[in-house]
Amino acid sequence: MNPSSPKVAAYTARCPYAVGPHEPLGNARRLMEKYAIRDLPVRAEGKLVGLLSERELRLVWSLLHPPPETLTVEDAMTLEPYAVPSETPLDEVVREMADRTLDAAVVLDGGRVVGVFTATDAMRALADALESTLTSPSGRLGDAARPRRGARGRAAR
Repeated sequence: MNPSSPKVAAYTARCPYAVGPHEPLGNARRLMEKYAIRDLPVRAEGKLVGLLSERELRLVWSLLHPPPETLTVEDAMTLEPYAVPSETPLDEVVREMADRTLDAAVVLDGGRVVGVFTATDAMRALADALESTLTSPSGRLGDAARPRRGARGRAAR
C-alpha cells in the first residue's frame, strides 16, 4: 500500500440509484439503460446485498429470453460484491480488483452505498498517474518513462 495513494472516493462514480433484490429484472434493465449505468448496487433493508452488472443482466436476458416480469434482480446479481470504505487507498482497491479480475467495487461510507468504482474509473486514475509521472514540466518524457536499457541497448523486460 502506498501512503500517498489517493482514496478510492476521489475516482468513484457516484451512484444515486440502487434496486432491491426482488425488483423485476426488466425494471432494473430500464433504469440502467435510461441512466447509462453499468453496475447497479442491490440493497435490502438498507444494506448492500449484491451488485447487478450490465454484463450479467445481458447474459441472463440472452440465455433465458424471459418475459420481463418473471425474473428478479436476485436472479442475475452477484452476491456479496467487493465493497470498500470510501477512505480505502486507491492502489489497494485497484490491486484487489486486478487480482480477482473484478469489474467494479461498491464504495461505502458508514455502510451506506455512495458509488461504484469501475474498471473505467481505474483507467482514469491510471491515465492521471501516467500523465503526472511521464511528463516533466517541460513536457518531455521524464526518466521514469524511459525504458531501461539492457547491455545491448534493447529495452529491458
